[in-house]
Amino acid sequence: MNLPTCISSNRKIRYTVCFVILITLSVLFFIISVCAGSVQIPLSDIWRQFRGEQDELYAAILFQIRIPRTFAAILLGGALALSGYLLQTFFHNPIAGPFVLGISSGAKLFVAVVMIVFLRYSRTLSSVDLIVAAFAGSMLSMFCVLLMSPRVQNMSFLVLIGVMIGYICSAVTDFLVTFAEDSDIVNLHNWSMGSFSGITWENVKTIVFVVAVTGILTFFLSKPMEAYQLGETYAKNMGVNIKMFRVLLVILSSILSAVVTAFAGPVSFVGIAVPQMVKRLFRTAKPIIMIPACFLGGAVFCMFCDLLARMVFAPTEMSISTVTAIFGAPVMIAVMLKQRQERY
Repeated sequence: MNLPTCISSNRKIRYTVCFVILITLSVLFFIISVCAGSVQIPLSDIWRQFRGEQDELYAAILFQIRIPRTFAAILLGGALALSGYLLQTFFHNPIAGPFVLGISSGAKLFVAVVMIVFLRYSRTLSSVDLIVAAFAGSMLSMFCVLLMSPRVQNMSFLVLIGVMIGYICSAVTDFLVTFAEDSDIVNLHNWSMGSFSGITWENVKTIVFVVAVTGILTFFLSKPMEAYQLGETYAKNMGVNIKMFRVLLVILSSILSAVVTAFAGPVSFVGIAVPQMVKRLFRTAKPIIMIPACFLGGAVFCMFCDLLARMVFAPTEMSISTVTAIFGAPVMIAVMLKQRQERY
């Protein structure tokens, strides 16, 4: 066996092993999330529920609370990690992500406005209302960042502009909350803390549809993304329409970020930390591998963090962003330190 064939074989083995690890962790955390809580449900009793031997209390906890919540953590965690990967590809920067670039803050601002207006006039909010509002806010924030791009040569400065836009959106949101009704403030505060609780099966259906369609479209972009990673000149020579490709990346990442913000509130560090961890686990940046790997990595990371958020200080529940920041921030510090060492 020659050397290139041997290297290719070793890579395939590594990819297979890594995917098996992520899938195994996904199944493990799903089972633990369903079983563990303020009411412990043995695995044998869960099996009985699925066989039709239902206990009313266990059935309500499982099918109305825990299983929808766990599915939300899987889908929204995967969506957020995939959104971060798309933005890191776009900016060629490891710290680019929906939370850092102000996309989540823009989505938060628009959702806050919609919640205040609709709830004040006793109108109910649908899933579509929240997603549309979050997407509009995401696109506005991203548009502001891209508007500055012709004047900025360094992508790192562009990321910094995104951070500043995020602060502006957060400030405007806080200003609106100051003049909101007390009942609206409570709803906004609970939502803005970030949580997977309160997810219904109707919400899960909407999330599945949006994430599945966006994920499939993202997968179709894997070849242009691989060419773009090698440089814009190379991508142009390979026939990639750079302007259209960038627009698609922005739209897809904004949709993924918007659906997360709409249903779970702003969730920090998943979009920037998970793609970096997955990249180092698989030792590749190939989109055809990274797209499913990032989704699985985000799902595992968010299930783990959600489990800690509701179990560590039970019955008091922490916000999901608190836990994701605890684990995500050190990862990013390590990434930046390693990049500095490699540079010098």
